[in-house]
Amino acid sequence: MSDTANDLRVERKPKLSETVVGAIRKQLQAGEIPPGHKLPTEGQLTETFGVSRTVIREALAKLAADGLVEPRQGAGVFVTEHISTMFGALAADMGAKDSVALNVLEVRLAIEIESAGLAAIRRNAAQEAAIQEAFFEFERLLLDSQPTGPADLAFHRAIASATNNPFYVEMLDVLGRRAIPCDVTSPWSTELAQSDSYQRGLQREHLVILNAITAGDAEAAREAMRTHLGASQQRYRERLQARQAYYASSVKAAAGE
Repeated sequence: MSDTANDLRVERKPKLSETVVGAIRKQLQAGEIPPGHKLPTEGQLTETFGVSRTVIREALAKLAADGLVEPRQGAGVFVTEHISTMFGALAADMGAKDSVALNVLEVRLAIEIESAGLAAIRRNAAQEAAIQEAFFEFERLLLDSQPTGPADLAFHRAIASATNNPFYVEMLDVLGRRAIPCDVTSPWSTELAQSDSYQRGLQREHLVILNAITAGDAEAAREAMRTHLGASQQRYRERLQARQAYYASSVKAAAGE
């Protein structure tokens, strides 16, 4: 090997639907199509972008999955009226860069520390049960060696729901799978993050949060969530450093060939 990884890098040409998604997202960010307003019809979008209806439908499905638009049977596709619409557009633009994973964890710290404290004070019996169910679903998936990401997100979402403030839930919904780097479907997942020992550590941290909320101890719940998300930040930084060290050693070894 004579050169570094630049020689191996192949740029992927964006799919047509991705181009359409990007263009419409920019219109939404600029407020050209306000929340609650209807998008142009499929036929109009097909003509505007010079692509097939299949491409347009794929693009609209992606925008709907990101929470930016919603189809209404027989009426068309409308821009969502949630206050987090622009935040959703920003989150969708973030992609899968490693720095973004750390940024997402930082945002979660700002949101979820207080949500844990509020959940400890405000939760009702049904909401407490939902947090417990998500915790034990994570445990079941872990024992079955299945991806735990959905249960992990459900655990945090159930805590947000127990605040009885819908905006906490909405913010987590916007982040979606970006919020859980350990999920195998996450852009930032690694073999380490998917390992049994790594996820067992997450579950121990979840248990401390659950116990504090169940006990109605708001300060303990906040501290447990701060510890959990802070540890997640540190674990991710360590993975980045390990990856950097591995790359450096690989380049050095290749140069010595």
